[in-house]
Amino acid sequence: MSYDSESSNPDSRSRRVRGRALLTLAALAPAALAGWLVWQAAGGPGEQDDKPPSALPTRGERPAPPGAGAATMTVSGTPRPVSPGAPSPSAPPAGGSGAGSLAGKTVVIDPGHNSNNFRHTTEINEPVDIGTNKKECDTTGTETNDGYTEAEFTLDVSHRIRAILEKQGAKVVFTHDGDRAFGPCVDERARIGNQAKADAVVSVHADGAAEGQRGFHVILPAKVKGGAADTAPIVGPSRELGVRIAGKFVLDTGMNASNYVGEGTGLDTRSDLGGLNLSTVPKVFIECGNMRDSRDAALLKSADWHQKAARGIADGITAFLGG
Repeated sequence: MSYDSESSNPDSRSRRVRGRALLTLAALAPAALAGWLVWQAAGGPGEQDDKPPSALPTRGERPAPPGAGAATMTVSGTPRPVSPGAPSPSAPPAGGSGAGSLAGKTVVIDPGHNSNNFRHTTEINEPVDIGTNKKECDTTGTETNDGYTEAEFTLDVSHRIRAILEKQGAKVVFTHDGDRAFGPCVDERARIGNQAKADAVVSVHADGAAEGQRGFHVILPAKVKGGAADTAPIVGPSRELGVRIAGKFVLDTGMNASNYVGEGTGLDTRSDLGGLNLSTVPKVFIECGNMRDSRDAALLKSADWHQKAARGIADGITAFLGG
């Protein structure tokens, strides 16, 4: 994905100034960042707008909960490659959430891309309306340098998320399950969440940036109005969903927030994604890591780490839904 600046945002200049301060603070105190994310995920009040936090708290201002420091540690151990078709393991809910805590809730999981897209380039390049303009139906996604694809990764992690959420009583709907020739297109992905009247929608992705650019980030919808797009009603709850997921992801995976997007916060707001622009229910994307960085790629190919990533995302959804 590209990360063009939102030039239409009237706060862009002030956010750039804040961004420089955030990057400096993040470099000096990574544990404070993890502590903020974990504190938010554990129940700290989220700001109900589309802006990242203006400053990172110090330990004196907002003590990190027990174990928060460990969230910045690099995940150790030898990665175990994912076997195609391997069953998706599940585990009992963490954090005290008992079975049935999400009863009556509907969650839509959107596995990014499709392994067959590369065979249907004509179809996926067809433009669709995303409200503000038109964009291609879908893309092939990225892959690691040795050919492990984003589509394979997202589908496996999505299966694991579903297993965790269903154990807690949630109804889980997929936008696709690897059973389509290509797609679905981004507008249909949004429509599936809307028609399900989902309480939360999460689109699972991995990034394709340069070597040395590491970490995860959660993409939030900007305030967009045009054509079929009007995100004003979902910006606040979507941000809350994103904050919860970011905090739990740090805690459960040990991965740091992105060092190349999101100004060190693990959060990024975008107006160019049809899957967000056309959503009428709370929705975020998560880029779980950078497939083109060798260290991130080792994690993204590990079945054990897939389970940690699924746990982090599922725990964030559960926290958002009050389970």
